[in-house]
Amino acid sequence: MPCSTTLPCSRFLPALLLMLTLTACGRQEAPTRPAAEAAADAPRIALVMKSLANEFFTSMADGARAHQAANPGQYELIVNGIRNESDLAQQVALVEQMMATGVDAIVIAPADSRGLLPVARRAVAQGIVVVNIDNRFDRDVLAEMGVEIPFVGPDNREGARKVGEVLAAELASGDQVAIIGGIPGAFNAQQRQAGFEDAMRSADIEVVSIQAADWEQARAATVASAILGEHPGLRALLCANDSMALGAVAAVRQAGRADEVLVVGFDNISAANTLVQSGAMLATADQYGDQLAVFGIEYALEILATGQAPQDRNTAVDVVVASAR
Repeated sequence: MPCSTTLPCSRFLPALLLMLTLTACGRQEAPTRPAAEAAADAPRIALVMKSLANEFFTSMADGARAHQAANPGQYELIVNGIRNESDLAQQVALVEQMMATGVDAIVIAPADSRGLLPVARRAVAQGIVVVNIDNRFDRDVLAEMGVEIPFVGPDNREGARKVGEVLAAELASGDQVAIIGGIPGAFNAQQRQAGFEDAMRSADIEVVSIQAADWEQARAATVASAILGEHPGLRALLCANDSMALGAVAAVRQAGRADEVLVVGFDNISAANTLVQSGAMLATADQYGDQLAVFGIEYALEILATGQAPQDRNTAVDVVVASAR
């Protein structure tokens, strides 16, 4: 499916804060359509995300709520999220719950690029518009299933390559680095690893270790600590998201090597941005998470209104470094 559009990176009103309530399947909140303002036939859009403990997805949810608050009669919004990044079964259950309630569209950031496809296919067969954001569904499996589900999001490989190039500029040929990746089955984890490797290969920098930490900060700290112990000459850690970068920074500090080992991440969550501006992290990538769900919601509404065949849409990703650099 072709990538047709690059979307803008800022257009939000202040977020309407709503209380999340726990359900048996995960986090879900009531629709955000005031009855007095909403049309009776307004479509119901379900946003199904990964872990709401991750600031990136909290920001995504806030951006979606702000958009709905600015367009209260255009659609209902139901926000869902799982308890941790790898809880595939819980996310499947959330999609099934949204199908049972008869939503018109599901905008989903899948925990796994393949594991969610059977339930996503059932949703499409039920007549629900499904839009994929953040982590791309496996295109080969989609083709085998004969299902069209558009992806709205950034080029993760390109974003990681850009971050890697910033790091490479601080290193010398032959230096040693390690990559801490996300969930191995996730397409965005694979693409970010590939982008990091592209940049290191081009700069003749040696990748001595590649290990998964499943997007989790605590696990990344443990993985980074082990890598640091095994490779005393290590010069940098490239982390596939900022939560893992925070764990890597903690491990580097614990090892007393903050002046020797550089850390880069991906997502530009506020805690990582603070570390970048202070010099504790070298760089991260901003994929505008507070707007990413909105891009998916707007496209779902467009498909519902026009009945057009879905196509992929590219969104922006930019490198963030300290403003003083």
